[in-house]
Amino acid sequence: MRRIRVAQHVHSDWSYDGTMSLESIAAAFGRRGYDAVLLSEHDRDFDERRWDEYRAACARAAGACLLVPGIEYSEPTNCVHVPVYGDLPFLGRGLQTGELLRRARESEGMAVLAHPARRGAWRTIDRSLMGELFGVELWNRRYDGYAPSREGAGLLASHRELAPVVALDFHTARQFHPLAMVIELDGELCREGIWRAMRERRVTPTAFGLPAERFARGPVRPAVAGIERLRREAAARARGRGRGRRATGAGASDRGPGRTRP
Repeated sequence: MRRIRVAQHVHSDWSYDGTMSLESIAAAFGRRGYDAVLLSEHDRDFDERRWDEYRAACARAAGACLLVPGIEYSEPTNCVHVPVYGDLPFLGRGLQTGELLRRARESEGMAVLAHPARRGAWRTIDRSLMGELFGVELWNRRYDGYAPSREGAGLLASHRELAPVVALDFHTARQFHPLAMVIELDGELCREGIWRAMRERRVTPTAFGLPAERFARGPVRPAVAGIERLRREAAARARGRGRGRRATGAGASDRGPGRTRP
């Protein structure tokens, strides 16, 4: 067995809101010690033809890092998002979650509930569907910040058969973070080997090189939650200052050159 580091839930410029090319993603993650990237492009950008083109593009772009194609599916209200991985066809756009999971199961795909705290997705998803999932994102860097999601941890505690996942939800070069899924391969580094290891649960979520679940409970949890609270407060203050500067600039512009307040 060999252990590899995998970045999960990554968007390229094949998604409407991604900014980096597949080639740039392979190079950038390779430089940071990742062996593979599990991509998760938005379903709204795809159909069957584009999915086939994309899979071929991923194979061509792989260099220092293996690129594993995947799609993040969203239901019509855009609340519940489910990345699906595996050697499977494009499953469709804007599917209801139950229908998506049925198609994923029939195609032997592995479905993950993404960012459960976003828009209350953890409350919205039908609990009868939880058994259709491969895993739940315990930690989504984009939405959860520097601390794991309480909602994700709660779902995983209630459904211990599901795999905990750490996900970057990566869209831009500013969103690198030391989260990685460590996968035990029983052969060469390839898409099929990664999918097989996932099905056999030979996966461990890590953060800063440590098991990610340590950050979700015990004495570490309050510390990282406090750091995340301070980060959000600082970001809110910075946004407020930015709005204030823009408003001041607009006011000065409205008054015109050489004019002062009465």
